[in-house]
Amino acid sequence: MNLPNRLTVIRIFLVPFFIAFMLIEPSSAFAWNRLAALLVFVIASVTDFADGKIARKYGLITDFGKFLDPLADKILVLSALISLCFLADNDIFGKLLLISTVIVIFRELAVTSMRLVTAGCGVVVPANIYGKVKTVSQMFFIILSLAMPLFMLAEGSAGAIVLLILQYALMATMSIMTVISGAVYMKSYWKYINPAK
Repeated sequence: MNLPNRLTVIRIFLVPFFIAFMLIEPSSAFAWNRLAALLVFVIASVTDFADGKIARKYGLITDFGKFLDPLADKILVLSALISLCFLADNDIFGKLLLISTVIVIFRELAVTSMRLVTAGCGVVVPANIYGKVKTVSQMFFIILSLAMPLFMLAEGSAGAIVLLILQYALMATMSIMTVISGAVYMKSYWKYINPAK
């Protein structure tokens, strides 16, 4: 197994640690568990950037990596979004987050199913620019959502309002790019799903 693929595997192995930190109840007012979860998520996100860069620079792109890399992204992002939903309040943000997460789940199920079908036809579907933008927007949203409690800003303060607006904007971007990237993938490889058309 080459280095990029090892980094991808490491990203998958970091997921249980991330979930554990998210679900631990902090013993003090400072949400140290969120800080730990944030650090784990950032490290995992860096491996996502590094594995692709190394693979392209040194010609280490493999079919295994093309399949595993987006799968690792899905596992990491879905784990984070579901954890955030589990911990969210039942307010407008929590409800919108749930809707966005459901959109992401359905998109990932559809695209992963398509990848399995095309793999059976001997075709490996690599990540495209839409999928990459989707993943980046998801990761930025998650990082901001994990970091916000650490700022300990007073509710209604200027800083809190700015971060909340940014959070909503990233959630909207994430949802829109999730739908667009899924549609582009399905359109590009529909012939393998329905050969008659």
